[in-house]
Amino acid sequence: MIENNFIITATFLVYLAVMLGIGVYAYRQTKSSTDYFLGGRNLGPWPAALSAGASDMSGWLLLGLPGYAYAAGMEAIWLAGGLLIGTWLNWLICAKRLRTYSIVTKSITLPEFLSRRFKDNSKAIQICSAFFILMFFLFYTSSGLVAGGKLFETVFGLDYQIAVVLGTVCVVSYTLFGGFLAVSWTDLVQGLLMSAALLVVPLSAMDGSFSDLASAMTDINPELLTIWQNSKGEDLSAIAIISLAAWGLGYFGQPHILARFKATRSNKDLVKARRIAVVWTSLSMFGAMLVGLVGLVYTNTNNITIADAETIFMLLVNSIFHPVIAGILLAAILAAIMSTADSQLLVSSSALAEDFYKQLIRPQATSEELVTVGRFGVVGLSIIALLLALNPDSSVLGLVSYAWAGFGAAFGPALIISLYWRGMTRNGALAGIIIGAVTVVVWKQLSGGIFDLYEIVPGIIFASLAIIIISLIGKQDDYSIQKEYDEYESALDTMD
Repeated sequence: MIENNFIITATFLVYLAVMLGIGVYAYRQTKSSTDYFLGGRNLGPWPAALSAGASDMSGWLLLGLPGYAYAAGMEAIWLAGGLLIGTWLNWLICAKRLRTYSIVTKSITLPEFLSRRFKDNSKAIQICSAFFILMFFLFYTSSGLVAGGKLFETVFGLDYQIAVVLGTVCVVSYTLFGGFLAVSWTDLVQGLLMSAALLVVPLSAMDGSFSDLASAMTDINPELLTIWQNSKGEDLSAIAIISLAAWGLGYFGQPHILARFKATRSNKDLVKARRIAVVWTSLSMFGAMLVGLVGLVYTNTNNITIADAETIFMLLVNSIFHPVIAGILLAAILAAIMSTADSQLLVSSSALAEDFYKQLIRPQATSEELVTVGRFGVVGLSIIALLLALNPDSSVLGLVSYAWAGFGAAFGPALIISLYWRGMTRNGALAGIIIGAVTVVVWKQLSGGIFDLYEIVPGIIFASLAIIIISLIGKQDDYSIQKEYDEYESALDTMD
């Protein structure tokens, strides 16, 4: 544990004070539900790109991915590479169309967009989508709270349950008041801090050049330097490689990332934002893997044993930096946790307010009333996620993988196909969402053979087939939907 905890504590308090200050300022700028849930659709390219990246990566970027690289070596490049390609394709394929169509349909949430895209007067798509958002986000948010618990437990020696509660309070505090603006502006700061920490820590810990690192890893286990074998020297199966690379497929269905596209100031800004996002993701992935590999050499060289590979980043910081610098670098973990958990809570609360409360309870609810419901939702959902996170044996990467697959399979195919195929029907969309989500849940419970394949792959395949088959079999309920789709297409060229 780092000596001089007083300095570390002071650093954390200063960091939290800055984040709360941003939240208070954003609170004064929040006057409507569009402001609270989408920041008034006024994000510039930098906050849009870094907010999307920071809210995407979460605590697993500084804990889960370094821990995986620490245990598996260069095998982790399949996971990192898949995520990088997925980031680029998501901005390229979805961003412009989703922003334009959501404005034309006057939609705030993803369920609301899908419902209005197909004129679903029954609201079945909107309510069903909101249900799956709430279910999977509880697991996703729990992963962030687990990461926060590990952080406070390792740094301050707190009991794990107390540490998780403390981390939850930190996240909820500014999300509750500032809404989307607070989340996006703090994400900008947190994204820069995360990428800087991931590069500074391993480069500072390296004793020599990259060739020395490779040599040292060869001495430990030469199998760690190949992407085709695991750490035991066994060939990676096609199922293992596909499962790792398939993480990139999840981007197309993540509501908290897609919200950044809808909130961007203009379509022109999306091009610059895409470039910023890809560069940031590249640097962050490289740094996260390097932390794990350098950490492996460092622990073996100094005969250090760690019980949890996901704490390797914290161990390096604790061991080689002055308490003041260490406090700043450890705040990067808190930044990663907060930047994702706040976004997840906000999207969940928007689903609760816009897609459940307004549709089923009070259709006449005012904008101010929806903001209030959303804030209550942030508190209630965080309490449930907290209860799920109280198990100290929870894996950050494990919780993230389940939620990531759920969103990717439930919404990815439905969103992409709805943006590009005018023949997609309401029943096709509903079938795709349900089958994608159910496949993930069922597949997760099975094991052995083909069932070792990451559940996002069969989820996306079955959801896509359901959408296409049901849409081709069924009849479009309203011809005006196709007419409106043509109007969406024309809006792409005319809307700034």
